[in-house]
Amino acid sequence: MSPPPRRWIAHLDMDAFYASVELLRYPELSGMPVVIGGGRRHQPEVLPDGTRRFARLAGYKGRGVITTATYPARDLGVHSGMGLMKAALRAPDAVLLPTDFERYRLYSRRFKAAVAEIAPVIEDRGIDEIYIDLTEVPGAQDAVGHDPFGGVRAVAQEIRNNVRRATGLTCSIGITPNKLLAKIASELDKPDGLTLLTHDDLPRRVWPLPVRRINGIGPKAGDRLQTLGIRTIGELAACDRALLAEHFGRSYARWLADAAHGRDDRPLATSGDPVSMSRETTFDRDLSARSDRAELGAILDELVAQLAHDLQRKGYLGKTVGIKLRFDDFKTVTRDLTLPEPTAEADAIRRAAGLCLKRVDFSRRLRLLGVRMASLRHAGR
Repeated sequence: MSPPPRRWIAHLDMDAFYASVELLRYPELSGMPVVIGGGRRHQPEVLPDGTRRFARLAGYKGRGVITTATYPARDLGVHSGMGLMKAALRAPDAVLLPTDFERYRLYSRRFKAAVAEIAPVIEDRGIDEIYIDLTEVPGAQDAVGHDPFGGVRAVAQEIRNNVRRATGLTCSIGITPNKLLAKIASELDKPDGLTLLTHDDLPRRVWPLPVRRINGIGPKAGDRLQTLGIRTIGELAACDRALLAEHFGRSYARWLADAAHGRDDRPLATSGDPVSMSRETTFDRDLSARSDRAELGAILDELVAQLAHDLQRKGYLGKTVGIKLRFDDFKTVTRDLTLPEPTAEADAIRRAAGLCLKRVDFSRRLRLLGVRMASLRHAGR
């Protein structure tokens, strides 16, 4: 009886997707720092001689958030999710382009169709990334010469070539035994990378990485781990489970240990849409709606901008905006409002969240604030 096939899961991430789509339209910007996230007023101006004048980040005013940036812009310290005003301080000469989600969705459909021609078992993770089960793809289990994994490498290379033919864009692929490691692997050799890892590669390629590179360890958990002297994935793998349980609880401690050792048996979710998306934050100190109003307003603006970015990046619109508040007595209050039309725009979400807040008693101080979008549908539908 032959042994079961080796499980191969790939994570494919398009390289600086929105920016790369724009560079197809504006090839003269190749190699330059470019940020995507502007509005209609940042549309390039065509000059009498046929050349284009592009907007710059310098002097930007507003609540906009970077959707993505080219790699030269990232080298200047700007990144997805950063406020454009903050980015303008770091990279004032970077070109600012408006977002064009209709065009990005078109290229998203193209690259996913190109992948499906070779490997049809796909988990859609958003407009620019997918998981792919390569286990049963013809040739994936074959050795090539002295490379026992040559077959699956060849399949992944064929996928990359097909994506480039269909879109003119590059992607990076991580191939590993599971989703958790594949997500890490796809980031290791960007851009235009192909990285294959097995569990034997963990000490050399994964354990030296910061713990935040594990998908599921957020800023707060990362900070708490750092206070325990745990900065790398390797240090997390070597940590005593009882210490983790003391600080994070048994369930999360068990997951942390499994993640650090590259253990993940989750199947690909090949169907179904999320019910909602949300962003929330717990404050360092309890805040008053009266005396800390400006700070709370800035926090809400940032949460709304992040939520809008999440919706747009994953290609969803929503109709029901909700807010979540937790007060200093740990009482949690929620309010929601259904919009006349679905949206993913930050301004519309912010207005609805403001109306929700008007229906709350703020006599106590606040510990937590969150904003949520429900009644989701794909933007292309």
